Amino acid sequence: MTATETRATEPDAPHHRVPEHIRRHLRTLLPGPDDLRPLRTSWRRDLLAGVTVGIVALPLALAFGVSSGMGAAAGLVTAIVAGLVAAIFGGSNVQVSGPTGAMAVILAPIVAQHGPSAVISVSVIAGVLLVAAGALRLGRVVVYIPWPVIEGFTAGIALIIALQQVPLALDASVPTGEKTVLAAFDAIRTADWSHAWLPLSITVGVVVLIEVLRRVRSTLPAALIAVVVATVLAEVGGLGVDRIGTLPTHLPLPTLPAVDPATVEQLFGAAVAVAALAAIESLLSARVAAGMAPTGRVLPDREVFGQGLASIASGLFGGMPATGAIARTAVNVRAGARSRLAAVTHALVLAVVVAAGAGLASRIPLAALAGVLIATTLRMVDVHEVSNLLKVGRSTAATFTATIACTVLFDLITAVEIGVVLAAFFALRALADTTHVTREELPGVPAPGDEHIALLALEGSLFFGAADRVMDDIADSDAWVVMLRLSKVELLDPTGAHRLTEIMELLEARGVTVLLKGLRRRHERMAGRAGVLAALRTREHQFDDLDVAVAHARDHVARQLAGQPVPKRR
Repeated sequence: MTATETRATEPDAPHHRVPEHIRRHLRTLLPGPDDLRPLRTSWRRDLLAGVTVGIVALPLALAFGVSSGMGAAAGLVTAIVAGLVAAIFGGSNVQVSGPTGAMAVILAPIVAQHGPSAVISVSVIAGVLLVAAGALRLGRVVVYIPWPVIEGFTAGIALIIALQQVPLALDASVPTGEKTVLAAFDAIRTADWSHAWLPLSITVGVVVLIEVLRRVRSTLPAALIAVVVATVLAEVGGLGVDRIGTLPTHLPLPTLPAVDPATVEQLFGAAVAVAALAAIESLLSARVAAGMAPTGRVLPDREVFGQGLASIASGLFGGMPATGAIARTAVNVRAGARSRLAAVTHALVLAVVVAAGAGLASRIPLAALAGVLIATTLRMVDVHEVSNLLKVGRSTAATFTATIACTVLFDLITAVEIGVVLAAFFALRALADTTHVTREELPGVPAPGDEHIALLALEGSLFFGAADRVMDDIADSDAWVVMLRLSKVELLDPTGAHRLTEIMELLEARGVTVLLKGLRRRHERMAGRAGVLAALRTREHQFDDLDVAVAHARDHVARQLAGQPVPKRR
């Protein structure tokens, strides 16, 4: 065989092929045979659960569409299209996706500032970002969000959703783009109370009926029953309250929204915020579902990837960005769902409603949808969880409270950022408090000159939050030999290593001999790069055995007491 033939039969050179670990990861992002495995034993339960969730999701999809400013039709389209795509491509077997309260909160100002068409573009751009995040293995972001931030974030969203319903509950109009708190206040201040009592009564009645039905039997579709009752009363009584209006009787044809460079530049910040929220909420929802029942493993990267595809598809059909919905997912699991068939069925049920019941749904009073969302907010915050959180400590309570305030006063992403920064600050402060230096007694029989030897044990984490305080304690030593015992140092960061180098150089410049004992192997590279080892007078001043180090220190002091020269730096 010639050299040319040999080269022709050899496999492609490594640089021409995608590395195996990348190909393996990309395969995990796509549907596979494992997705169908639960169907063998659970398909009947999955079908029933899907119908149940579809019934529960209908009023919520309409309500969140209205709340976002996109309209009820957009909410339905999102629930159907995004719900179906996320069910197939998502990383959870039981996740139910669609429009959510948190997403409605973040979309409302975008609609007010740029118009409904901008949300469609944002949906596609955010979807592309999520697909990229899944491909780049960024799906585990949720593990970095602390408990008080999650609870504060959820409570803040609940407050905003409730406040957003005040104008709907009063049939009042408020200026577009006004802050939620101000809009609620203006709606109350400017309401025509000769008429406003009527829609307000419908809202309150829906909330009360939902709560009563939930207490009677939790498996009832309480929101749907309450909306049907309110609509029938409004129709029979000829009540002059605002209605949803015309809904489509079929899904629109997919169209590519404006995603030209100018539009991307204008909406990119909003798209990043939407993508971040979609990832966080979906991963939280999937994690909650996994803890409720044995529903299979959650694949975080695939979940983010699937939600990205769902938002892209939703945008193409004129919908809005979607996320995993915690409440609907919980209903799905409680109804017995164990496979993706349930979420697929939920989307198909909603599609049937669009085809057969759009005319009836158009007569639903907006005040009834306001009642559905207010009732939803009452279940969003777990009072027991919040009570436990507030008992943990002041720093946890402060993070929780600050996250709520930032969510209501600013926006969701700012709230998460500030909450995470606060939680990190308090965590670092607590970590710094565990770091200290103690002077220990020398082991063995006391020897002359021991008073000139300082055995200083560093314990905890020598990092930027504690380095200055700890190093100041070392610098105050008046001994002839300072022995730094580092075997109990758990963390050494660049700042801690740099400050350690500075103090060692300062002591050596004063004629104090510094010995290192017990530098852990995992810290050696950092210590070497930061100059810790170079600051020693000689590498022979680094020890692994305490007794050997103490013997060397005593010999050194004995030389000084005898007036003998001590070794110079080399």
